[in-house]
Amino acid sequence: MYWPIGTPRIYATTTSQASARTNLVISHDGITASAAADNESLSSIEPPAPIIHEEQDRTILDTHALPITPGLKTPATPAVNSVEHDVYHDGSRQGSQQYLPGFGGNGIPAGDPIIALKVSRTGHLFAVITTTTMTIWQTKPTVIQAVVVRSEASIKSYGTNVALLLRPDSIIFVVQTSLGYLITYSLATDTESRVYKPHFSDHSNIQRRRQSHFGGPGNNTPDQILLGPGEGAGVRDTSVRFRRVIKVDAGIECAIALDDELVVATKKPAAVQCIRWTPDSTGNQTSTELVSRMGWLEKKVSIREITHDRPMNLSTWVTSDGKAYAVQRISGRQAKDNAGFDPKKLFKGYCFHSPLKDNDHATRAVVNARFSLIAVGCIDGSIRVYSARDYVGNIPPSHIHRLPVSPETSGRLTSLSYSPDGYCLFAGYENGWATWSVFGKTASHSFNANPSITSANREGWLDGITEACWVGGACEILIVVPQSEAIWLLEMARSAMTGCYSPPNLFRTVLQSSSSVMVYRGYDLPDLTSISAEPFLWHNARIPSNYLLNQWPIKCTVVSSDGRYVAVAGKRGLAHYSVNSGRWKTFANEAMENEFQVRGGMCWYQHILVAAVEANRSYELRLYSREAALESSKVMFTQQMPAPIVLITPSGEDSLLVYTYDNLLYHFVFAPVSGAIRPIQVGQIAFHGIVRSPARVRGLSWILPESQMIDGDPSQDVAFASVLFLVDGKLVLLQPSLNQEGQLKYDMRVISHNVEFYASMRDQSSVNMLSGSSTHFSVETEESSLRNSLWVFEGHELKVWPDVQEVLRAASVGPTGELPPTVSMPIDFYPLSILLGKGIVLGVEPELVQRRDVSFSFFRFSIRTHLFLPEILRFHLVANNATAALKLAQQYENLEYFAHGLEVLLHHVLDEEVDLAPKPEAAILPRVLSLLSSFKQYLDIVVQCTRKTEVRSWRTLFAYLPPPQELFEESLQRGSLKTAGGYLLILHTFEELGAASEQSVRLFSRAIREEDWELCKELARFLAAMDESGETLREVMGLVNLRVKQESDDTDIMTRLGVPARKTNGSSRLTRQNSEVGSDVQSTSDMSSISTASPI
Repeated sequence: MYWPIGTPRIYATTTSQASARTNLVISHDGITASAAADNESLSSIEPPAPIIHEEQDRTILDTHALPITPGLKTPATPAVNSVEHDVYHDGSRQGSQQYLPGFGGNGIPAGDPIIALKVSRTGHLFAVITTTTMTIWQTKPTVIQAVVVRSEASIKSYGTNVALLLRPDSIIFVVQTSLGYLITYSLATDTESRVYKPHFSDHSNIQRRRQSHFGGPGNNTPDQILLGPGEGAGVRDTSVRFRRVIKVDAGIECAIALDDELVVATKKPAAVQCIRWTPDSTGNQTSTELVSRMGWLEKKVSIREITHDRPMNLSTWVTSDGKAYAVQRISGRQAKDNAGFDPKKLFKGYCFHSPLKDNDHATRAVVNARFSLIAVGCIDGSIRVYSARDYVGNIPPSHIHRLPVSPETSGRLTSLSYSPDGYCLFAGYENGWATWSVFGKTASHSFNANPSITSANREGWLDGITEACWVGGACEILIVVPQSEAIWLLEMARSAMTGCYSPPNLFRTVLQSSSSVMVYRGYDLPDLTSISAEPFLWHNARIPSNYLLNQWPIKCTVVSSDGRYVAVAGKRGLAHYSVNSGRWKTFANEAMENEFQVRGGMCWYQHILVAAVEANRSYELRLYSREAALESSKVMFTQQMPAPIVLITPSGEDSLLVYTYDNLLYHFVFAPVSGAIRPIQVGQIAFHGIVRSPARVRGLSWILPESQMIDGDPSQDVAFASVLFLVDGKLVLLQPSLNQEGQLKYDMRVISHNVEFYASMRDQSSVNMLSGSSTHFSVETEESSLRNSLWVFEGHELKVWPDVQEVLRAASVGPTGELPPTVSMPIDFYPLSILLGKGIVLGVEPELVQRRDVSFSFFRFSIRTHLFLPEILRFHLVANNATAALKLAQQYENLEYFAHGLEVLLHHVLDEEVDLAPKPEAAILPRVLSLLSSFKQYLDIVVQCTRKTEVRSWRTLFAYLPPPQELFEESLQRGSLKTAGGYLLILHTFEELGAASEQSVRLFSRAIREEDWELCKELARFLAAMDESGETLREVMGLVNLRVKQESDDTDIMTRLGVPARKTNGSSRLTRQNSEVGSDVQSTSDMSSISTASPI
């Protein structure tokens, strides 16, 4: 999952009038000084083919030399590169671009708001437009590469800019104008040339590459000191040239640039035109299909938005009637293969979103290829998500993302974008933005920002979004806001699980940002410390700058099962880190680092890092020792693999599972061979015909019978293992069985949908041992132990099967067999790991910090925890399995907050039964009280629960308890005086306490004897409140034989106990309040003043 972190960086083409006068290029876009473009329109039933105005014929200039590209000027701040233009040796302008010195009004218009943003497929550059300019930026370093300013003649002829299109390979840029033109520009890049390269004449004493405790700039060569993550390649030399103008007479509703063609939806008539970048074999460059002739579309609609997803080869169309369609382009080969197919048909599609009311009308749509989802943004701001199961219209609803605020607060939806890995959805609105996890868990939003502070700081990124795009492998997100020339770059932190689905990443919370790794280290700390929100619980490690320089962004992060080591991998190579020593290790030189790339993930086995790599078109498992230097010659072992690796995952104590793209699962066992650790293959399973697409597998693990784990032959594990696959959002269980011929086969069952992650506690054995030192949790095999539990997070709630063996037995019955019920835990934060030994679910929650003493806002995240013990105990009690509940509770009774967990259980059950009033045989409350009575904190828990509930609930509670008098006596016998004081209040509320009762006398005398003066004060105040004259208190004190011999002594003792002065006239303030509100309120007030503070 993703969370914003820190405060964004800001970029702009111009920052002042001075920078706006930098030398630049004025583009006339094919307009000459003597003639304008031909605007003659064609009329026909179908929309006319677009008129393409090429650059002017230059055959008359053959005698001239080729156009000169002048050198780049030293820019003002920010950097602005000049654009390629046509100036011939004779000095006359013959082309459509002109190089002009910046003076007067010929500069870049300063302060013009950005109206569109587009990012290339690879993310290495992005472009923005204003009404008259187009600016092309390089992502890393974030600098301007080219600026095109359209001339007055061009604007007059074609209109102002309204939209920007970018061919995915970033070679062609298309600007849509207000008068229905498409102006195309081509981008040329010199791969060898670099500009703005720093140079230091004397750097003989600077070390080029070394191991370091930190990731500072001292590790870099001198010319790289000024460069940050991903900036090692420098600033490329580029040039932009006007290419052509395309006139669309039918009007442009929307358009999209694809790899092979430009797709334009027209207005009158409504149609879709496909304009190829280059003519086909027949010389044809355009093709058209009328909307009215598309049988799967409504007749009188227009297409308002088109998006396309290349991995799924699927487009989405949003129409004027609020419907959304999944559309595919019909290729020429498909048309030829089908003899009866109409060659004029260009598209086929299916409606998957049809609004039932006005608020359901679609306005935006985007495809999530990683999870096979399509998200549709609606007028009311909600986002309805559909599951794309096939290409023939089977696209059922999946879930809904709902805003934490009202549609009036958020404004209309303006931008919708999934992160490249599909785990996060970013939605921009007129008045803010929000992010969700893939299946609907709200992660962060800006709607709680303080408007006055936001306005004073001019932080438009919190106020509303025009467009947003992910860059840097989702490490950062670019944001454009309304009426602003600024581009905001916000850094995002994410869970390591998103890049490497491995059990240690699920059981240990690790966050990865653009340049650092954050490891939660509360596993070995005391219980109450580990659940606090203190910053020291995070171990922050900056990734070495010499690695980030060329290998940014980091794609994969993995932690060892004991939390001692962390490894990261970027574009190529890897680096690893020791949490204890704080030392990173990187490759000795760049050649070794660039020789391979991690593809398929990594994992740790003891101090050995196992990496699935691709090197020179070969696929390998490589073993690197943390103790040895990172060098090609120091690789411990290399295991060749026949196919690319999808993922690797450790299993048990010494097993490694490797799943490859040829649909084979390999089982390796680590064993010493000739004094060194080697992975030895002991088995494999083929899943042909079972798993259709290996690339869609996100996670994998297997479950072995207990007998096989203890005494079985590892080579036979594949015959006994039940395999869990996480495919897209489905958790699939494969169970082995024998067919009639005695061959091994697998029965498949989908056991959960909309799964973001799952965790089998059998894979947590090494992490469980962390709690062994504090004796909080026993890993002995028991029926009630959570060691066999299976945890699944389904976007809105965490579900648990306490015993996975019950799931296996139910699934073995057949596909129609009912699965056992799950424990459901609604959680108000995003869970990251389950700390089984501490009984909590751990996660983080972002927080927007706005202070009036600083001029910027920033995001930080805090630790959140949820105690899962009450839900699981209640699950067992509802199932009438009191034995399992008792055994489970006994495993956690040494936790410092164990009593609080039981109190939460009692409180929830009591509130529910007070409202529902179930029949006695169906009531859960007596089962809960029976469980509580098995623990020494029983009496305290009951008192604490009464403090936090209304008095009307007490009768329901004590209907299943012994009389309060007996509980009071038991508290005195145990020496729990404050607890006994709580029961004294209950006796008074139930009117079972006399004016000077024996219970008050006994408790008071016991407190004085044990010198518990705080309790004496509370009792004195309580007794004084019962009688406005104070006679009750004096009578009680007399009964406990407090003999006061002198008046002064009497005064001293009464003052020490805090007894109010005796009044003959009037009444005390407390008595007056009680007389107004009644006895029930008086009892509750007294109770809260006398009882002890509740545990956490």
